[in-house]
Amino acid sequence: MTLLQAEPTIPNIRIENPEAVAHTRIGWFRSVSNVPHAFATQSFIAEMAAAAGKDHRDYLLELIGPPRKIDTRAQGDDWNHGENPEAYPIDTGRLRAVIDIATREAGWGKSLPQGSGLGLAATYTFVTYVAAVAQVEVDKNGNVRVPRIDIAVDCGAVVNPERIMSQIEGASVMGMGIAMFNEISFKNGRVEQSNLNDFDLARISTSPVDIRVHIMPSDYSRPLGGVGEPAVPPIAPAICNAIFAATGKRIRQLPIRDQLKA
Repeated sequence: MTLLQAEPTIPNIRIENPEAVAHTRIGWFRSVSNVPHAFATQSFIAEMAAAAGKDHRDYLLELIGPPRKIDTRAQGDDWNHGENPEAYPIDTGRLRAVIDIATREAGWGKSLPQGSGLGLAATYTFVTYVAAVAQVEVDKNGNVRVPRIDIAVDCGAVVNPERIMSQIEGASVMGMGIAMFNEISFKNGRVEQSNLNDFDLARISTSPVDIRVHIMPSDYSRPLGGVGEPAVPPIAPAICNAIFAATGKRIRQLPIRDQLKA
């Protein structure tokens, strides 16, 4: 067998993603593709932090880098959800700030009982910056409970704080459902679920017990960002990263369902 070894450095690299034909109907979903993207990236960052032997929060902040504004025109319009790049540059300082607030309010680094852990995830979607810290408890039978979520949001100018809080709280519950229960499966080319009678959702008994929303103060010098969708993506990876902190087990496929069962 002959092994081909690449040069130590690659001056140019090109990666293409061709179109793929969907064999089932694709419908709209709250926060659209940001949900799987956030789960993949924020879970992977946590894994890299663990492999490097570093604290996840510190590793994430180091990866983001110093506060600066990135002109999205150099990255392509898709990076900024089609918004005006002059009004909405990517501001790493704002992303760092929500991470600081969420981890501080959650007591990042505090001692927790065996079977409990904290998990972090941070995202930039619909020109809003969100960081979530989930606290989980996993019992000996693999049952997961989320007693608390701290979530910091910077959506620019704040017009109606109560409306923002209700959207973020609802997004946290939906994110919990995505992490734990929601699933559309196929058999013989047909969707197995028909309606809410056989499609699991997060209900009162399984939703996060205490959701603490921390709205970053702002004035009207910053244009409005979204609040209906940006808080959904970080919830599932935050919960799964917390499960790793509590059990040492990685979740790489959603929903979790019985993956932690003994």
